Amino acid sequence: MAVLVVGAIAAVAYFHTRKTTTTPTTTTTTTTLPQYPRAPLTGLLDPSGLSVKRPALTIKIENTPQALPQWGIDQADVVYEEIVNGGITRLAAIFNSHAPVKVGPVRSVRPTDTQVVWPLGGIFAYSGGAPYAVASISTAPVKLIDESSAGTAMFRDLNLFAPHNLFAVAPQLFAFGGTPAPPPRLFSYRTATEKAGGLAVVNFVVPFPSQYPVTWTWDTATTSWDRTLFGMADVTGTGVRESPKNVIVMWVNYVNGIGTEASYANLQGSGTAAFFVDGKETMGTWSRGPSKADVVQYRTENGKPALMTPGQTWVELLNVGVALAVTR
Repeated sequence: MAVLVVGAIAAVAYFHTRKTTTTPTTTTTTTTLPQYPRAPLTGLLDPSGLSVKRPALTIKIENTPQALPQWGIDQADVVYEEIVNGGITRLAAIFNSHAPVKVGPVRSVRPTDTQVVWPLGGIFAYSGGAPYAVASISTAPVKLIDESSAGTAMFRDLNLFAPHNLFAVAPQLFAFGGTPAPPPRLFSYRTATEKAGGLAVVNFVVPFPSQYPVTWTWDTATTSWDRTLFGMADVTGTGVRESPKNVIVMWVNYVNGIGTEASYANLQGSGTAAFFVDGKETMGTWSRGPSKADVVQYRTENGKPALMTPGQTWVELLNVGVALAVTR
């Protein structure tokens, strides 16, 4: 009996001192981030995906003192500023990422617009125009919408005086359709880690004729270029300062002279360009192949593509032989 008791005590002692080892279970969770497309005309991520489903919409906009404040310009992807007859300037604002409900004032077509929109296609909205200008834009691969065919996609603001009171409704203009969708890319973009080259700039003046010189000032807070016109800050009807991420100055030949009725900027061939990106200026070139459908290529002096910051870009079509005034 004594032996059995001792054995039982030993067994109890054994079971009380034995360690139990467990193997932890590891759980791995994989998170799939949404893959948003990049808008073709800004290089920005587009969570809505609308920019890759619809065409470019170009709206011709007045740029005189009587037209201010302008509406919707801050939401354009690209804006071209051109010299027209009389030496004044007009804007061709291109929308794709956004569709503001009030854009304008909408004004008439000019022959330079044909050169601008040919590679883009899509929709071209305008108020009307001289027969020679309408004949010119009619050759471009765009769906033409003027005041007479727009229906409710354009309206007159009766609180303003004609002809400075016609406005476009971009969502309704997009409903007319157009090809291609999406439009082709116009620029190359730098990544978040790529530094912009060139010389630092405080501001610069694009000396368009008469009272139309434009001053662009680098805003370190917004990292964009503040626009000043007629000696005043360029502020839209919604109170937004016009301040794009990039400004490109293209020196172009205005066929038939500056300010004449049939004048237009020749965007075929090649020429000099200045790129204002991230507070700096880089000189380079622009070139466009023999086809009107070719997109303008922008390169730095070393032959590499000129890289823009993703966001809005203004293209200033300045006549050859005129120098910029740059403050550093």
